[in-house]
Amino acid sequence: MNWDDTAPPATDDAAPGGPDRLVGADADGEDTAVEAALRPKDLEEFVGQERVREQLDLVLRAARARGATADHVLLSGAPGLGKTTLSMIIAAEMGAPIRITSGPAIQHAGDLAAILSSLQEGEVLFLDEIHRMSRPAEEMLYMAMEDFRVDVIVGKGPGATAIPLELPPFTLVGATTRAGLLPPPLRDRFGFTAHMEFYAPAELQRVIHRSAGLLDVDIEPEGAAEIAGRSRGTPRIANRLLRRVRDYAQVKADGLITREIASQALKVYEVDARGLDRLDRAVLTALLKLFGGGPVGLSTLAVAVGEERETVEEVAEPFLVREGLLARTPRGRIATPAAWAHLGLVPPQQQSGGSGQQGLFGP
Repeated sequence: MNWDDTAPPATDDAAPGGPDRLVGADADGEDTAVEAALRPKDLEEFVGQERVREQLDLVLRAARARGATADHVLLSGAPGLGKTTLSMIIAAEMGAPIRITSGPAIQHAGDLAAILSSLQEGEVLFLDEIHRMSRPAEEMLYMAMEDFRVDVIVGKGPGATAIPLELPPFTLVGATTRAGLLPPPLRDRFGFTAHMEFYAPAELQRVIHRSAGLLDVDIEPEGAAEIAGRSRGTPRIANRLLRRVRDYAQVKADGLITREIASQALKVYEVDARGLDRLDRAVLTALLKLFGGGPVGLSTLAVAVGEERETVEEVAEPFLVREGLLARTPRGRIATPAAWAHLGLVPPQQQSGGSGQQGLFGP
């Protein structure tokens, strides 16, 4: 049976609200404060992203050798992978100040003109979520990036005049989680574009050991490996889990994080061995137990879980799809054999002893 629905897809570009999640990649207030202390200061100290680091190091070294500002840089990738950290490293490597703002904060061309006109020569302007900038500001940014000049419109109607404003050379570092939403004219003006990949468990272990040292936390290699395996390939999540395991170790043990302590702590916080939390397991459980593995429509699945459809689609599904536990098809969402195995359930066709009928993934 096809458990389908006809609700239109979500069109809001902003991230949905959803519940607070220990394994969520977006930063909250605590993350922002802690990350400032844990951030590496240069490329040598930055862990992971080897290809991006090597390429960016060449770009910055060449710019310093020429005595010029670095080319504009575009960083894309999922939240929590280090885009903001790399922007600060770029400024540090170039010996320049950095100004930080975001696309949603720039709603008018005048907002951008005010920022650009106050930049110093060589300054780095970090524009987070650059794809969410307003179109008028975006069009102003084209000329600023290419010619270091903007035209400020004074007046309205037939009497309006454009006053050219020369800008000092600067480096724009744009960060986006949705590179496909950037218009080609803007994307083409970046001299260097890098895509941030998810981290391997070994890289996350290095991140955790480094953060543990800065936080004065005693941790064994096996304990770091246990946390890394549940961190969804994201340093921000790894650091957050480390802090929660640290709390558990201080209260329930002698402060030393071992594999057993890490496992017990993350069990308390409902993060399983593959990094799934309560919401992820609720989606899989509803899909398997209520709808026999699917196909089922998104809105129907969201109602069964008791969440908004945007929360299921934008918060839970990306990781489930990346882990190979759930698939999106034209008919709806379906569970993969790995999902049945992860929850310890038996697919219906195996329960019946194998009737020879075609299953979800073929005969």
